[in-house]
Amino acid sequence: MAVEPQVQTGPPPGAATSRAGRSGLAALPWWQGWPPLVLLPAAVTLAVPPTWPRWAYMWALAFAIYAGCKWLTWRRSPVQGVPAWMHAGYLIGWPGLDVAAFLKPRQDFPPPRPGVTEWLFAGSKLALGVTLLFGVARLIPRQYPYLFGWVGMVGLILVLHFGSFHLFSCVWRRVGVEAKPLMNWPLASASVSEFWGRRWNTAFRDLTHRFLFRPLSTRLGARWAISAGFFFSGVVHDLVISLPSGGGYGGPSLFFALQGVAIFVERSRLGRQIGLGQGWPGWLFTMVVLVAPLYGLFHPPFVLEIVVPFLRALGAV
Repeated sequence: MAVEPQVQTGPPPGAATSRAGRSGLAALPWWQGWPPLVLLPAAVTLAVPPTWPRWAYMWALAFAIYAGCKWLTWRRSPVQGVPAWMHAGYLIGWPGLDVAAFLKPRQDFPPPRPGVTEWLFAGSKLALGVTLLFGVARLIPRQYPYLFGWVGMVGLILVLHFGSFHLFSCVWRRVGVEAKPLMNWPLASASVSEFWGRRWNTAFRDLTHRFLFRPLSTRLGARWAISAGFFFSGVVHDLVISLPSGGGYGGPSLFFALQGVAIFVERSRLGRQIGLGQGWPGWLFTMVVLVAPLYGLFHPPFVLEIVVPFLRALGAV
């Protein structure tokens, strides 16, 4: 998950305002759409039986938060003149959170349809993830469960975020719906802000940019908005990762705090002087900032108590 650290993103303000005005968005009370985001995770935490495996608790909690976010974006963006199947498609058939793009009238600038090469590329990422999960992971000796967990976790990310979600994007764009891939070549990022703002998991970026960054930046300024966004990301990840695993508390929050600090460093006078934020120095700095503290984000309690048992439940051993 990520937070948008850049102001110059999203649709033109005039277009967003006019769409909101036509659909009655301004008339919604401030609390409309928010209760499920609060109540669903709380209900999961209170209702999950203690006999459930930790990985089941983690997935239930993650889905509850995602469902709350999905409902929030949809409920606060009433769109007229869109068939019911598209609303249903956004709510249950697309992992993205840019409701305005997904539900815009199909005759308005339809997205280019994916070509054969893109279909093959998306499928190859899915196949690579499956190979890691059910092939490479099996080759790791059992006395290295942490390594086994990491290989399996990378496989899961490839299967879901890079493979399946990309294929969903291809399917929706094939029928004329604006559903851009959620991963946009993250390894090509020349800056930390580019990685989190335009390339990694743009679904969460769309959510935080709309409901956190834009409101806070107009009131407190961009620096405080960035800080708040990464703080929110850290709290959400601690909730989903550390709470179910019963350990590693604060590791995810520290990881995202470091990402915010890195953005301030690369935008500082010294950072610009040494070339951070562009070219190979920016790319190298970004990779170090992302990789070095991963131990805190995906800490041993999470890998050993949730990922490894889940992989075993999948039959990856």
